[in-house]
Amino acid sequence: MAKQSLTLVILNGKGAGNEELRAAINALRDEGYPIAVRVTWEHGDAERYVAEAAELKAETVVAGGGDGTINEVATALAKLDSAGRPVLGILPLGTANDFATSAGIPAEMAQALRLAISGKAVSIDLACVNQQRYFINMATGGFGTRITTETPEKLKSALGGVSYFIHGLLRIDQLKADSCEITGPDFSWQGDALVIGIGNGRQAGGGQRLCPTALINDGALELSVVTSQEILTTLLHSLTRDDSNPNIVSASLPSLTIRSPHEMTFNLDGEPLTGSEFHIEVLPQALQCRLPPSCELIA
Repeated sequence: MAKQSLTLVILNGKGAGNEELRAAINALRDEGYPIAVRVTWEHGDAERYVAEAAELKAETVVAGGGDGTINEVATALAKLDSAGRPVLGILPLGTANDFATSAGIPAEMAQALRLAISGKAVSIDLACVNQQRYFINMATGGFGTRITTETPEKLKSALGGVSYFIHGLLRIDQLKADSCEITGPDFSWQGDALVIGIGNGRQAGGGQRLCPTALINDGALELSVVTSQEILTTLLHSLTRDDSNPNIVSASLPSLTIRSPHEMTFNLDGEPLTGSEFHIEVLPQALQCRLPPSCELIA
């Protein structure tokens, strides 16, 4: 076979002992694919490994972990010069795997790894927040963000994505809306928001489809605001909806600004960011990513 280019796999430390993945890597190495593995232990490791991949002229960098790991790798890739930037591949090894699931990445390690290394590369968008932070999947604010931040690790390990929903029901007495103003090109809304989703991808919080029509290559972000009217009914409907709801405000925007009289916390692919003003813009075709041919997130 023709000589293959190097792939560097960056694994979140929690997934380093995955025997199924180890077998998949060894099998592809036996087929002639050169694969190097790096394991993260603390924040900043992924960025350092991405820089190493560029120096080694790796064709692909595979992010092995959950949405936070994918975010960290994608952010590091976005900072590289486009001429020497590796393609992004994805291995779903996290608790919820929201981006990988909505993108149709196989859960089986051998299939996911082969796709990540030899699948077709397509251009995808990223989103930038306040010109310094990024997300590849979704930014969420409001009650849903507090739930995903506060859900105990033991519950997530035992139940996976459904743990967020269960923990939310347990905290239903603490529902509190955020007062804010959201503006964008030809768009303006002001009121009390229970949940805010800004989607490049479609789901967050362990499978909740907050932005069910979002696409990652259309140069736009999907905004979804669950208002505080009829709070319990609206929340439960928003977690399972695929239809319209009068208590949900939606828009498709290339950029938007959120202002609040008090501090809010947004969850950027699992990473919190607190402030009172957030400017969010899409970066069209910022990265190349290996995705399934049937990926629903591609226009």
